Amino acid sequence: MGRPTTKADLMTAGTNNYKKLNVLVSGLTEKELSTVFDFANDEKKKEAHWKRDKNLRDIFIHLYEWHQLLLNWVYANQKKDEKPFIPKPYNWKTYGDMNVEFWKKHQNTSLEEAKEMVEESHNKVLSLAETFSNEELFSKGVYKWVGGSTLGSYFVSVTASHYDWAMKKLKAHIKNCKEK
Repeated sequence: MGRPTTKADLMTAGTNNYKKLNVLVSGLTEKELSTVFDFANDEKKKEAHWKRDKNLRDIFIHLYEWHQLLLNWVYANQKKDEKPFIPKPYNWKTYGDMNVEFWKKHQNTSLEEAKEMVEESHNKVLSLAETFSNEELFSKGVYKWVGGSTLGSYFVSVTASHYDWAMKKLKAHIKNCKEK
């Protein structure tokens, strides 16, 4: 399935990718869970997140915090409290710094807590998506606060697409563990 462009596809992709992520996580070995992520030897992995996240907890926290961004953004704007998706002082050029702050904020969060947090926030995001019609989610110009995109594209980004990102990172980590 390509990137979802309907409510039905969003709900299916968000649900299915989350299930796939959890299946992948449930199959992690003790070695894979205890080995620190290290992608320094892979020249193709230059983006900051390859250095930032050190373990499964960090991935869960990243997903959780992006769920929170979406939830807080939608709820605020529904109450006519216009807020950007990326909160100040950050913007789309500096959101990497925001991600580092999320990472720092949760260094004392346990893996179990992170797993519970992301499970709860995933459910809240999909429940919120359910409250919108297909047109509200995937027609441009419905909500001024969304800008030139669609509301649904934000939901896709923080669910299905982000779960793909997480699985890609975990699979690279699993491969590294097997090579060591």
